[in-house]
Order: sequence, then C-alpha cells, then structure tokens
Amino acid sequence: MAREPDFHTGRPTKVAIVGVGMVGSTFAYTLLLSGIASEIVLIDANRERAEGEAMDLNHAVPFAHPTKICAGNYSDCEGATVTVIAAGVGQRPGETRLDLVRRNAAIFGQIVPKIAEANPEGIIVVATNPVDVLTYVTLNLAGLPAQRVFGSGTILDTARFRYMLSEHLGVDPRSVHAYIIGEHGDSEVPVWSLANVAGMRLPSFCAENGIPLSPETMERIFDQTRDAAYEIISRKGATYYAVAAGLMRIAEAILRDQNTVLSISSLVSDYYGIDNVCLSLPTVISRRGIERVLRLDLSPHEARGVRKSAEVLRQTIDSLEGSTQPG
Repeated sequence: MAREPDFHTGRPTKVAIVGVGMVGSTFAYTLLLSGIASEIVLIDANRERAEGEAMDLNHAVPFAHPTKICAGNYSDCEGATVTVIAAGVGQRPGETRLDLVRRNAAIFGQIVPKIAEANPEGIIVVATNPVDVLTYVTLNLAGLPAQRVFGSGTILDTARFRYMLSEHLGVDPRSVHAYIIGEHGDSEVPVWSLANVAGMRLPSFCAENGIPLSPETMERIFDQTRDAAYEIISRKGATYYAVAAGLMRIAEAILRDQNTVLSISSLVSDYYGIDNVCLSLPTVISRRGIERVLRLDLSPHEARGVRKSAEVLRQTIDSLEGSTQPG
C-alpha cells in the first residue's frame, strides 16, 4: 500500500487522535478524505468505540486514499508527527466553556503524560474545551517545548466571523480576511480594525459598495460569531463538523510544512502586557510547530479586550489546584 512520505524524514506520515467522540471521529474522517496522512491511530478510553470507528473508516478507504487506520494505545503515539487531543467531556447546553475546566483538566492529567512519554518529539494539538486553559495544562504536563504544544484556539471563531461577514458583504468567505483573538469563548475579541476584503478595510469596502456597516450591524455580526456554539448545541447537542475542518487545516499546515497563518492558542509572552497565559493570536505554523506569533497593530479598544480576555483565562488557570508554571 503506497503511503505519502513525511515531508522531512521520508517516513510515512502518522497522526494520532486521542478521544474519538464526535469531534475526534469527524476529524479522522476529514483526515482520511484529505489523503495527507498515511497512518491514523485512534485512541479512546472506550476501546470498542475506537475499534468501531477504525473499522468504519477503513471501509471508506477504497473511496478515498490508501491509509492505515487502527485503534491503539497511548504507546502507539510513538512516531506520530501530530497527536490531536479531542478527549474529555462535552459542553452541556447552557454551560460555558470555562465551566468545563475542572472536569477536563483532571482527564488531561491522566492522558497527557502518557502521550509525551510515548512521543517526545511530536507535536500536540489540543482541541478539547476550554481549549486555552487545557493548552496551558497540557504544556505543563507534557514538558515539551512551547513551540510544539498548542490548541485549536479561535480557528473556528475566526471561520465563523469570516462567514458571518461574508453573508453581510456578499463575497466568498475565503475572500474575507479577519480574525478573532483571545479566548476561545465569551471574552474573545474581534479585530475589526484590520478586517479587510482585497486589502480594503471594511468601512471603505462597504462605502464603495453601498453596504451598511453601523455599530449595531457590527455588534450583531460579532454576537452571532461568539454565540454560534451555544446556538448549535441547543439544537443538535454538539459542534463537530467545522472544528474538524479546522483541525484538518492545522494538520495540513504541519504535515505539508506550509508556514500558514492560523489563529491558534499558544503560550503568550510580552504581548500588549500579557504574559504566561495561552490564548489565540495569528500564528505561523509549519512542520516544526509554531514558527512565530504575529504582533498585530491593535486599536486601543482591541488591546484592552485581549488583555481582559487574558485576565479571564489567568483567573481560571489560577483556580486549578496544583497549577504550575510551564517549563
């Protein structure tokens, strides 16, 4: 069976997924259809669930790309270029992402050291919510360089923001360039001052094309972006398609060494007065993990917003018993 080689080593590309609930299994399916991984290992506390998902995915291989897919143990993370953690309990209707922290931090205390021990050279991507706090927890527990431990962060919020804007502006979402930064949650910050279409800032684009852009319209667009998860969860119980696509985009940037700018969550230092907290900023991602975090020229209002977001996350981190500083 032919396999796509790793960009740098020439070995087959391997991705491990820990936690194969709706997010993990949908990501595995998306990864299979993409063809960028030659081997996918599924790990779950419910071994039968992982085996069932592997069987179902293997039956899709004839329609997709030659890929080895199996259920495994933590030791099978060895050699994986990327390990994506989607394990944990889900967000309940009416529950904020930060309400999840104690339950999922305890789960991570059991699984992260095993992943790091099996694969000390790999990259860990955290998808479980609250993703910013759990990225910080993972960094502590794994003992790996911060360059190789990060979370999916606001990659999904940014996609939602671009979609909502595209609906209002009447252009392809891929032609809208705008970011959500800070917490993946209620304190997230829309970077209105830098949002653009074809290099035209939104006020100019809207004026040129006769599109209204009142403060009320901007507030509505952001509210729809920020509250999208709550709206989806209230209707279908969970979100997984879009976040799986976002995880796929992160994996592609890593496996294909693309130097792609994505709004992922990582350890932030000396950024508008923010230190020692994980939150999302536009970040260059390559085969080595994080290449660099981009320093945006934020408006004073946006800078205050991201500092407030950092404070919210810092309070949550400090509330965790046994919280330590990342090494």
